Amino acid sequence: MAKKPVICLMGPTASGKTDIAIRLADAFPLDLISVDSALVYRGMDIGTAKPDDDLLRRYPHRLIDLLEPEENYSAGDFVRDVVAEIDTVHAAGRVPLLVGGTMMYFRSLIDGIATLPGADPPVRAAIDEEAASKGWPEMHRQLAEIDSAAAAKINANDSQRIQRALEVYRLSGRPMSDWQENTAPARSDYEFIKYALIPEPRAVLHARIAERLNLMLEAGFIDEVRRLMARPGLTADHSSMRAVGYRQYWSHLEGDLGPGEARSAALAATRQLAKRQLTWLRSEADLMTVNPLETDAFAAISIDLAGHIAGD
Repeated sequence: MAKKPVICLMGPTASGKTDIAIRLADAFPLDLISVDSALVYRGMDIGTAKPDDDLLRRYPHRLIDLLEPEENYSAGDFVRDVVAEIDTVHAAGRVPLLVGGTMMYFRSLIDGIATLPGADPPVRAAIDEEAASKGWPEMHRQLAEIDSAAAAKINANDSQRIQRALEVYRLSGRPMSDWQENTAPARSDYEFIKYALIPEPRAVLHARIAERLNLMLEAGFIDEVRRLMARPGLTADHSSMRAVGYRQYWSHLEGDLGPGEARSAALAATRQLAKRQLTWLRSEADLMTVNPLETDAFAAISIDLAGHIAGD
């Protein structure tokens, strides 16, 4: 039996993925599925560069606005949900186009995912409290002592991933890397066709990131964060509020950062995110890369894609 095509359009933040995705959806029988850990949350629209209502009416994206920002959403949750959506799209005789920049979600779907212990709010709170006094680099050092393999893959300031790795160990007594050795297999009936937008030179991507932040601020991003802060059950420690931009402007509204400091911190965090995304993409096998600053990315991807789904 022929494998079912699953198109993956990846790239760092601000690389133009959404624009290419909707042009591809005009040219091919594709349904769009978001692969973005921030777009799953309702009420986080400006700071996530969520497509606006008009665009979503014309080009519906699955897996957007699933949850309230107080809720947790894991890579395992994503794999469960995206597989259901992929199968629904195929059953309708169309082809799924997964578009986004959350590389952990792509990796979990494509390579399979370990069945890890669930989130435990008291354990997370204890880790966060310790990190508040010692700093995340020290928590990373602690992680390296108990799970050097996991620590080697995590930046010393990546609080969310450090917290999760420590949480898994404290709940189970087993390092995360041990759990990941027993990974559930990926879907063998899918053919993953992978494309990546990799803008070079990097300085142009950084300029795009800065311009996008300026547009977000003009569109009312700070007011959006203020509305989120007013929600009774939402705190800065929730996963949703660790998204780049939200964390920095939450600190600004609490009085910890001035306006210029918040903007600089948000830009630095977004550039670091883009760097991590690019590092992951450069290690990904069987990936067609396109520099949208030098090449007509839509044309290049369309030519290759036509050969994959011409018979579908």
